[in-house]
Parts: sequence; structure tokens; C-alpha cells
Amino acid sequence: MVLAALVLAMFMSAIEMTIISTAMPSIVGELGGFSLYSWVFSAFTLMQAVTTPIYGKLSDLFGRKPIFMIGIVIFLSGSILCGFSTSMFMLVIFRVIQGFGAGAVQPIAMTIIGDMYTVEERAKVQGYFSSVFGISSVIGPLVGGIIVHYSHWSWIFWMNVPLGLLAAAGAIFFLHEGVEKKKRSIDYAGSGLFFVSITSLMVVLIQGGGAWRWTSPQILALLLAFVLGAALFLKQEGRASEPMMPLHIWRNRFIAIGNTATLTSGAIVIGLSSFLPTYIQGVMGGSAFIAGFTLTVMTVGWPIAAWLAGFTIIKIGIRPTAVIGGIAIFIGSLFFVTLDPSKGPMWAGAGSFIIGIGMGFSNSAFLISIQNSVPWQMRGVATASNMFMRLLGSSVGAALLGGVLNLRFKRFISSNENPLGDVISMNSINQVLNSSGSHPLPAEQLHIVQRGLTISLHQVYWGVFVLAVITLIGTLMLPKIESKTD
Repeated sequence: MVLAALVLAMFMSAIEMTIISTAMPSIVGELGGFSLYSWVFSAFTLMQAVTTPIYGKLSDLFGRKPIFMIGIVIFLSGSILCGFSTSMFMLVIFRVIQGFGAGAVQPIAMTIIGDMYTVEERAKVQGYFSSVFGISSVIGPLVGGIIVHYSHWSWIFWMNVPLGLLAAAGAIFFLHEGVEKKKRSIDYAGSGLFFVSITSLMVVLIQGGGAWRWTSPQILALLLAFVLGAALFLKQEGRASEPMMPLHIWRNRFIAIGNTATLTSGAIVIGLSSFLPTYIQGVMGGSAFIAGFTLTVMTVGWPIAAWLAGFTIIKIGIRPTAVIGGIAIFIGSLFFVTLDPSKGPMWAGAGSFIIGIGMGFSNSAFLISIQNSVPWQMRGVATASNMFMRLLGSSVGAALLGGVLNLRFKRFISSNENPLGDVISMNSINQVLNSSGSHPLPAEQLHIVQRGLTISLHQVYWGVFVLAVITLIGTLMLPKIESKTD
């Protein structure tokens, strides 16, 4: 019953990241505020990322159940308010509240799994949980489209209420845990400094190079806030009696290596999700449906491999399972390094599927090895650190690979490779991608833009390849588990 409650909570939180995508045109049509479009997505992920480690520590101090319940209450409150939004600004604010709750739901659910099951059982159950992410990614846009077509967009938020109430009931009545009763010291200063510094960094990654120039006063001020906040945070964590993120956990090789590889793998996923549709539609001339298919196969491979990882971890161990995943990610990245328009969408889809297989094996192994390397009192913050690094990897990957794309295309525009000179600009990409089946650009301009996109995206995929190599090295460096800590 507890497992069913956790699966419901995870599904509720995970689908919220994808279900809104197909509803956004209807939301913008009713509320306006297109300039805040991207922040409807970013506000949720930003708040989820910066609160995840804080909730992880609180669950170690006060137990999983109360923090999990607090997360559900906040998430449902934000969901209800989102449905009542009357402007885009209000929606963004309420998405912040949603993300504030999601920051507790996902990592605490994963931590409870770590508490409830032995390492052998945990391998299988974590595979089921990874499947929840894959399934929600696939059906989220579909469910969102159905709701918008047959009802009002507000129901994409209000549908969370019955799911959340069922999950909460399962936790209230069936989850029992023993927490040592003693006076707790909360690291308010550390939590505040972490919040300020990471929020500053993630706003830079979200806005930099797009809404704000990298050398703009806003970006420079936020970078300064990040550097100062991070320095003060490290100093505070070294002297706090109950630090929000104990720095010594990063001396644990399972955590240091596993989290680094999780960061790079998170960047790989966002790199493919963000830029593969551009290649399929802008370079190959495929439809949005075909572009979506090439990504969907990754979310099919992921849960399959995560389920299989539960068995391979028991049979051959955690490190060999992680290495299988690292090799698959590496092989999948080779498909994109060698991608060209003549190979077609099936080549890209095959690469996506293989990378999804790699993610399922490696991420399951990383999480289980991290949970198994620390005692109960540290498991919450250790699990949260892994989920935080995945979210941070997505933000860093989007900014880094997006910067590579923009810089290479700008260099193409100003080089001899572009015989049309100023006729071609960054806006030319928008004209190609927003063509709705017929390109408004003249044939010669279209050919030049597609050539520039091919060259630029090829550089992006070399970046994905480098990230895949780092991930593979991380799996090879993962220590061999000699004993269990439960």
C-alpha cells in the first residue's frame, strides 16, 4: 500500500513537467503574456531543484513521512491555485508553489524506497519508479491534449487533487517509521544561502544568452550573487552542527562519482530533447510527429532498461550494471555524431533508444549505490543530492549546448560558408521551424539555413559525445561494493 501511494505521488509530480506542454497554446490564448511562456516551465523546475536537497536533509532530521506529507500539501495547493490563474504572471507564481512541493515529493519517495527494501528488492522497485518517469513523459503531452480538447486547461492541474489525496492517505495510514526523538538543530543559514546561490545560478542558465546577454548587468549581478552565496554556504556548512548538506558526503566515492555522472547524463537527455526535434524538422524536413517519435523511443528504452537493471544488479552487481549503461550511452552518442540528413529519422531514433537503454541501467545503479553507501540518517540528503544533480545537469546542459548551437550558427552566418551574407540571420531558423509544412524562405536561403543548422547541430552532438564519454568514465570509476550499509 505504501508503494502504491509512492507511485501515485511520483506519477503526479513527474507528469506535471510534460502534461502542460500541449496545453500552453490554449493557456496563452486565454491568459496572454507570451513573454512569460518559458517561465511557466522554468519556474517549476527551478524551485524543485533548489528545494530538493533542503527537503532531503529535513527528512533525515524529522523523518520521511512528515516531510513527504508537507510536500504533497504544498504541491496540491499550488495545483489548485494554478487552475484559478487569471494571468500568466499568476500562473508562473503558482507554478513556483507547485515546484516547491515537488521538491519534496520525488526525492522523499525515492528515499522511502531506500528505507523499506533491501538492496536486492530495491533494485527491482527503483526500476518500477524509473518506469513511472518514462511513462509520464510519453503520456503527459497526450493527456494534456485530451484534457484541453474536451475540457478546460485548468483540469491539467486539478487532476492532481484526487491523485495527491490518495497518495497522502496511503502514507498516513500505512507508512510507519521510527524516528529518534531529540532536539533538532535546523541549518537555516545554510538553507538560505544554498537557496540564493543556486537560484541565482539557475536563472543565469535559463535567461543567459536568450532574454539577457551573457555580459548584461543582470547576468553579472546574478553570477556575483552565486559566487558569494556559494562561498558563504561552504563556510557555513563547515561549522554548522546539523549542516543542510554535510560536505563530507562528497568524500564518499559512490556519491561523488555517481552524482557527477548523473549530472552529465542529465545534460545528455536535455540536449537530445531540446535539439533533436530541430534537426528532424529543420534539417531533414520531417514533421513534428516524426520528431516526437525519435524522442519517444528514448522514453520507451529507459523504463525497459530500468526494469531489467533490477535483475542485473542482483545477478552481476551494481558496478557492472552501471558500466552496461555507460557503454550504451556511449554507443548511442555515436549515432548522433555520425548523423546526417541522408541517414533519416530512423538513425536518430535508434540512437535515442540506445541512450534510453543506457539511462535506465546507469541511473538505477547510481541511485542504488548511493543509497547503499550511507546509513539511514544520511540517506535522505544523499538521495536528494542525486536528484538535484540530475536537475542541475538539465539546466547546465540546456545552457551549454544551446550556447554551442548559437555560437556556431552565428559563426556560420559571418563566414564564407554563407554566400548570402546578411540575408541569413538567427531569425531564419524560426522561419524554417515555424513553416507548418511549407517553407516561406526561398529555396536558396532554405538550403543555406539547413546547411548552417547541420553544421551547428553537429557541434552540439559532439558536445553530447563528450558528455557520454564522461558518463562512461564515471561508471568505470564507480567503486566495487564490498559490504552493505542498511
